[in-house]
Amino acid sequence: MWHELAKAFCLVLIIEGILPFLYPNRWRELVASLAQTDDRVLRLIGFISMLAGAVFLWVIK
Repeated sequence: MWHELAKAFCLVLIIEGILPFLYPNRWRELVASLAQTDDRVLRLIGFISMLAGAVFLWVIK
């Protein structure tokens, strides 16, 4: 199980690095706009992201 978890973490790092690598200026603007976003909105986005990931894992299993 730890091996699969390490693979998943590596894939997350690769996917997270695509936008800053390809579009650094746009990514910087996005991060600046996220800094001004309300905490409740960010928490809602995080919750929806976690829920979507869990549902997707359930579906592919």
